[in-house]
Amino acid sequence: MNSVEQVESTEEEQKSVKDALLSAYEKNISTKLKAELCNLDVNNFVNTKEASARYEKSEQWCTSRWHQFKVLLQRGVRERRYEAFNRLRIFQVISVAVLGGLLWWHTPASHISDRIALLFFFSVFWGFYPLYNAVFTFPQERTMLIKERSSGMYRLSSYFLARTFGDLPLELALPTAFVFIIYWMGGLKPDPLTFILSLLIVLYSVLVSQSLGLAIGAILMDIKQATTLASVTTLVFLIAGGYYVQQIPSFIVWLKYLSYSYYCYKLLLGVQYNEDDVYECGTGGLCRVGDLPAIKSMGLNHLWIDVAIMALMLLGYRLLAYMALHRVRLR
Repeated sequence: MNSVEQVESTEEEQKSVKDALLSAYEKNISTKLKAELCNLDVNNFVNTKEASARYEKSEQWCTSRWHQFKVLLQRGVRERRYEAFNRLRIFQVISVAVLGGLLWWHTPASHISDRIALLFFFSVFWGFYPLYNAVFTFPQERTMLIKERSSGMYRLSSYFLARTFGDLPLELALPTAFVFIIYWMGGLKPDPLTFILSLLIVLYSVLVSQSLGLAIGAILMDIKQATTLASVTTLVFLIAGGYYVQQIPSFIVWLKYLSYSYYCYKLLLGVQYNEDDVYECGTGGLCRVGDLPAIKSMGLNHLWIDVAIMALMLLGYRLLAYMALHRVRLR
């Protein structure tokens, strides 16, 4: 019993000493040190309280928001370029693209179901792959973020914007290569404008998917919990994406409108086909594309509304991630 009490008293003493040191640092050293770092002439002030008042009146940050953004952007790109373009990741994406291209090799226009399946594969693969990569971002950087923000190195907004813009070239390069390979190997509509629109839709979906992954990671800040929630979310979005279940019961039909894969799939269909296009049916005649059940259940009208909804998802998920990071305790 005495040994247990001795251990508990030692832990309490260590905690009280730590709290006392932190309190003393905040009262006597922190503000004066920051003022010196910010090039304020602290020798002109009588005491630390006067320096503190002057420091708080002048400005809270030593550097401008733009300078913080530039430094964090350069550091982020330098650190993550090797992670984004490591050999394993490149091999994974390129091998899937080549294998998919071989499976859908020059699919005839009459095999419209196979072409539709290829478009859905686009929306699924690049709807979920970036999400799982993004989920790890903030939980892995949590310790560094807390340490650097506690010392007042930069604003959270500068960090978040640098992370957002720094990820763009890194996260969009591999999807571009993927679409370029599998689109032409799969024999989709051989029109440059259609190809460019299809590529832009996939990249758009990548950004939305990444935003959701960042939001999940920022909210939970635990890798195991975040990956579990991401798995459940992607499974629901996959089923409700409009390909596997074309007639969803009315009481749960709202699920598909939460799925960005649904909107990506619909947009890809919209740039490949018009409802009045025709294809060769199994009977040897010509059938209208708009009458095909897979197309009819999706509808190819009001595509700009789908673009706007995905834009709201993109901004909403990013804002949610930013607000969640604000809740992270610095100490």
